[in-house]
Amino acid sequence: MQKNKISAVLFDVDGTLADTERDGHRLAFNAAFNDFGLSWNWNVTLYGELLNITGGKERIRYYIEKYAPDKLKINELDAWIADLHSIKTKHFVALLNRGLIPLRPGVTRLIQELRLAKIKIAIATNTTPENVTTLLKSTLGEDSLSWFNVIAAGNIVPKKKPAPDIYLWTLERLGLQAQQCIAIEDSECGLKSALAAGLDTVVTVNSYTEKQDFTDASIVLSDLGEPSEPFSVLSGQDHGNKLVNVEMLNNIRTQ
Repeated sequence: MQKNKISAVLFDVDGTLADTERDGHRLAFNAAFNDFGLSWNWNVTLYGELLNITGGKERIRYYIEKYAPDKLKINELDAWIADLHSIKTKHFVALLNRGLIPLRPGVTRLIQELRLAKIKIAIATNTTPENVTTLLKSTLGEDSLSWFNVIAAGNIVPKKKPAPDIYLWTLERLGLQAQQCIAIEDSECGLKSALAAGLDTVVTVNSYTEKQDFTDASIVLSDLGEPSEPFSVLSGQDHGNKLVNVEMLNNIRTQ
């Protein structure tokens, strides 16, 4: 058997593991606004703009500064934003628990293949730990958290993506060098973060990110692919594969 050339795969979450943004986080934000008696409504187009700002609390503050500056007068604004974001997280978790946000094509298959190949699996994301654990449990089962060697989420590092901090933190906890690993991302912001950490990166686009700049990604795909529904290649070399598997990742690592 060919020895694996990769030791770990590091997954982003929102937009990568699942299409959580448009029909997950966006709806949860709007529900939280309603709870707070706000007339704000983040439609699909506006939310696409707001996704340029990484981090939920940061996104709220950006929106206030640009679209609702009267709220800048709120006493202890940071605490108010944190409370609003906390309510939003509860709404998002409720959506997950109702099974309304499935994993993207190929995600479950690839995770299982990595486990069988004894390749480490990690999460590196800006989203909150509760969002991550609930998504994993609701889609992969209660035991799935133990499958991941590292789950890096939320505010454990000072700078969020596109800074490389979250990936560097994850690599340190894995005890591995970037050259031993591959990242899987969905956005230009995430790609910049992974590349800055020295990671080869596979990108699987979604409706919000498909027109972004993915220069220097190892390959850009529609998704990870399933045997019955192969991926589409947007750029890069698929090495003769029709779905992302261990063989393909090993080939990417040596290209």
